[in-house]
Amino acid sequence: MTPSTQTKILLEIAVASLERAIAAQRAGAHRLELCSKLELGGLTPAINLVRQVRQAVQLPIHVMVRPRAGNFVYTADEFAQMKSDITALRQENIQGIVTGILLPDSSIDIAHTRELVSLSSPLEGTFHRAFDEVPDPFRALEGVIETGATRILTSGGVPSTPEGVATLRKLIQQAGGRVTMLPGGGIHAGNIAALVRATGAREIHTGLSTVIPYTSPDTQAFEAAIRASLANLRHS
Repeated sequence: MTPSTQTKILLEIAVASLERAIAAQRAGAHRLELCSKLELGGLTPAINLVRQVRQAVQLPIHVMVRPRAGNFVYTADEFAQMKSDITALRQENIQGIVTGILLPDSSIDIAHTRELVSLSSPLEGTFHRAFDEVPDPFRALEGVIETGATRILTSGGVPSTPEGVATLRKLIQQAGGRVTMLPGGGIHAGNIAALVRATGAREIHTGLSTVIPYTSPDTQAFEAAIRASLANLRHS
């Protein structure tokens, strides 16, 4: 296959500040996942940050809707807060919502997640790494498809994507295009090309925390890490 006919791999970058959002766009990222508290796995960002980032960048923005750190089993009040957040975010010219709910047995809460995905429409819905808590990822994949979500962010049920390559490859094959599998977790320039080849993924997610801490103010290093990742994708 010649370079002109290759399908571009989409690189999504997780950010929690205006400065990193601007740096990601400058580096050539294709999409942003906007959160607060990335060191806690990502929480719902303040609406003012969403507005600042939307004004500053032209990239598609997917926003995390997660009311607190910890498990993904939510109370009625927390679920109501998630719905309220989505209703507000729909007015902010973003392109997607990143969310997800589990049942007490750690299986996919299809009914409540479907309600959030439906409320988000026409925004895209990504089921986040709560997916990595499920006991059976292959059964869970079918559950997420039932919710109407268009994407699943996952490391393959293990702490980092390099450990989950075999599972990710099987999940992508099972999905068969019905939902996009988005590998994320522990991805950086040094392993990104090999992970794409090994899994067959067409989209990749990273916050580059294994290279530069989420809390680091060094946006130049962050930008350089994105550029290096993109360069290795192009050469893969």
